[in-house]
Amino acid sequence: METALAPDNIAINLEDIPCPICQKYDDKLILTGNDRLHGLPGEFTIVKCNKCGLMRTNPRPTIDSIGLYYPEDYGPYLSTNIRRKIDKQESKASSFFKRVMRPVYRKIVRFNTACLPDLQPGRLLEIGCASGSFLHHMATKGWDVHGIEFSSQAAMIPKKMGYNVHVGPLETAPDPKYYFELIVGWMVLEHLHDPISCLKKLRSWATSETWLVLSVPNAGSLEFKIFKNRWYALQLPTHLFHYTPYTLKKVMNAAGWEVKHIYHQRILSNLIASLGYFFSDHNFTRLGQKLINFPENPGKYGHLIFYPLAWLLSKFGQTGRMTVWARIK
Repeated sequence: METALAPDNIAINLEDIPCPICQKYDDKLILTGNDRLHGLPGEFTIVKCNKCGLMRTNPRPTIDSIGLYYPEDYGPYLSTNIRRKIDKQESKASSFFKRVMRPVYRKIVRFNTACLPDLQPGRLLEIGCASGSFLHHMATKGWDVHGIEFSSQAAMIPKKMGYNVHVGPLETAPDPKYYFELIVGWMVLEHLHDPISCLKKLRSWATSETWLVLSVPNAGSLEFKIFKNRWYALQLPTHLFHYTPYTLKKVMNAAGWEVKHIYHQRILSNLIASLGYFFSDHNFTRLGQKLINFPENPGKYGHLIFYPLAWLLSKFGQTGRMTVWARIK
């Protein structure tokens, strides 16, 4: 166990862990990087298992220390705020974009809600539900929604709206009384300290008819190869694992899940923000920051502008985000 000093001289405990698939330390160094999202201290390394190819952040903050790197202004907490989204939708209810363009926009770009199996409403569990916007969206479609969220601050919002949310890591969540028909996690698997044991836990909450749908950054994409430690989706140290389609299947199989489909999302947010890091590092600060902000503030038509290139890259599995559908083996 190592320690590092964070702001206000808070000690951050670091742990050195083997590859969760091979249980070995047979690795090669891929890169070193730091926390670009919030500028918090620490230098972290990514290593790659020589046997199975899974990349991981190692050493890494322990589960008791990682919370420092999830401040209250952490992007997903803000972007999934239910009340903010409801107010925004109501204020623009009569706009042209709301009435005409938004259905086309969502279908073309294939957001997470468009990457779901065609199911009748039932019981749904969202891992890492943040401030609850997806839970609320699915509840309005008739689903009985449940969530798990690490941040008590973020979870407070959906809990106040009456949604059933367990506050804490997935590892401490109690077993539910019923099975779920759908389990989802949007950009959460890469944050889990022990993904295989967590996936096994989810397996015990599922039936042979349950769909598990997860989205993760694609570390097998050109974006990662080009930008390396400037890749926006690297997000050290909160991203503990860095999956390619191959290693994602390996982890899922090790936990008893069989991957049925992998969808490469037709969206270039990571690439654009990575360009922002590049320009910022070369003293083009204003342009760089504008590009870095793109994933959270793309504007009405931002994704549509880049859609032709995103569509082409997705055909070759080279966009920076992927969504996987899996069922119990």
